[in-house]
Amino acid sequence: MSTGAVHKPAREPEELGRLFVQRANEGDLDGLVALYEAGAAMATGPGQVADGTAAIRERLAQFLAGAPTLSGESQPAVRCGDLALTSTRFEGGATAEVARQQSDGTWLWVIDQPRIVAG
Repeated sequence: MSTGAVHKPAREPEELGRLFVQRANEGDLDGLVALYEAGAAMATGPGQVADGTAAIRERLAQFLAGAPTLSGESQPAVRCGDLALTSTRFEGGATAEVARQQSDGTWLWVIDQPRIVAG
């Protein structure tokens, strides 16, 4: 679903996971896609990657079609300059992402592995 809303950017890399959970629960596809850089990559399965926001949008639309109800806890990010390793723990697993600080000080994901641990 597209909300047409202006989406609050992540001011800290840890906010990305919280915003993802919130926007997914709201069914906000545009808001989810807004968390990624234009050239981002998302793992979508063993050996499969969605490259760029168009491919990520398609994958996230499929995800939202299942009307997920998410809960998770963002973990402290590991920062190195303008890069940060982010993670969100959820029941049965965790995510791992690389975020990059943008020129305006906000953060966006550039690499997303939505499931690194399966329970």
